[in-house]
Amino acid sequence: MKDTQKTSSTATTRRDFVKSVARLSFAAIAAPWIVPAGVVRAQTVPAANGAPATVRPVPSGRVTFALIGSGAQGRDGMGFVLRNPAAQVIGVCDPFKDRTKMARNQVNSHYKNQDCAAYGDFRELLARKDLDCVEIATGDYWHVPIALHAVRAGKDVYIEKPLGVAMKWAWVLRDEINKRKTVFQFGTWQRSRPFFRKACELVRNGVLGEIKRVDAWSVGLASDHGGLFNPKSEMRKRHLETAEIGIPARLDFEMWQGPAKRMPFTKAHFGHHIIFHKSDYAIGYIAGWGIHSVDIAQWGLGTDNTAPVSYQGTGRFPDIPGHFDTAATWDVECKYANGTEMHFMELSVAQPIVKKYFPHMRDHGTTFHGENGWISVDRTTMTASNKAWAKLDLGGQATRLHASPQNDQWADFIARVKDRKPTVNPIESAVNGDTICHLSNIAVHTGRKITWDPAREAIVGDAGAEAYLDRPLHAPWTL
Repeated sequence: MKDTQKTSSTATTRRDFVKSVARLSFAAIAAPWIVPAGVVRAQTVPAANGAPATVRPVPSGRVTFALIGSGAQGRDGMGFVLRNPAAQVIGVCDPFKDRTKMARNQVNSHYKNQDCAAYGDFRELLARKDLDCVEIATGDYWHVPIALHAVRAGKDVYIEKPLGVAMKWAWVLRDEINKRKTVFQFGTWQRSRPFFRKACELVRNGVLGEIKRVDAWSVGLASDHGGLFNPKSEMRKRHLETAEIGIPARLDFEMWQGPAKRMPFTKAHFGHHIIFHKSDYAIGYIAGWGIHSVDIAQWGLGTDNTAPVSYQGTGRFPDIPGHFDTAATWDVECKYANGTEMHFMELSVAQPIVKKYFPHMRDHGTTFHGENGWISVDRTTMTASNKAWAKLDLGGQATRLHASPQNDQWADFIARVKDRKPTVNPIESAVNGDTICHLSNIAVHTGRKITWDPAREAIVGDAGAEAYLDRPLHAPWTL
């Protein structure tokens, strides 16, 4: 997945700094030494099942942090936390033992000690009284179940995108977060970059006039890693690696599968592809990548607390049997209650449309079209039909959006763990962004127009489509 963040004048891959870390075997790890966080005030945390409420300390010193899901994506995000003097990483967790070893070495190398603890079971990590918060960077199917354990254990949570595989799961998590006043951060880190904020502030302050349409696009199964339909691509190779092989000793495959449907272990489980493109584990890049562009559309439109009311579109699916069964392409027309339209597309669908007005388009982006022209933003820069808008001073009375410290999604999370204020991506932004991805996916799968009631959070008049909003968990896992 081409998930990059610009950390300086040069855009760099979030995984670059861990590529040189060797894959090592797992070893026994001693309990870490902790710098106490201290207390500035107490926060009452309601307990589950009617039990008495507990009081959680709110840290005034260094925030203690742990990573759950120690693959490349998780280790990359943890790198931002390691560089933050307001935080201290004290634990890492993953069912792949070599991944916890790499993550632990990354932490200990940074701190020049041996204090970081490694776990194979996230429940043991969450039982620690000295832990303030966690980042959950597992497969999508694990995001909500682990987050619920964390929230109920009194931990604040940063969750990689998308929020999950079923909207009914997401609603349970939202209720728990709101009830317990948990600090929540969503992993759509584009909101922490200045040019995304600039573009959305221009839109919010009426520079474009009335917004008529938004184009939002990203790579998909048909366009990433050579594309599924390319006979020689890496994506197609992974798709066809369905032969069962022995489970390596370094993996607790039962824990890895967790609440997902059981399947044989194959070579494809070693890479990230199967997690993103098999419906047992995800709904595909329509959420795994598409959520980034949709999230910026929502931020610019000021619609974090709602979602479009109708969805209609088509898509293309894998052409031969294999692992992957999620939408390879999608082309969905969404409409908000006020009439604003959003065209949500996979890259190959978007190219002939976007290049008509933006010939230098990238493989992802969000474009706002208004009465006065258009503004488009991606991970390189913001561009517009009127070049002067890039330097426009909105003035002191303008609507300003949340600015993350150091333009860093993780720094914003750590700061909010300390001051208990809302993050740049609060839970409603995650729920409603995911809603757009899920309903678009349902429209593509069913081939029907989906009508959505945002107030009731229900699909109108289509019981078959409604069934896509939930899924069972493999026993003994529950919500």
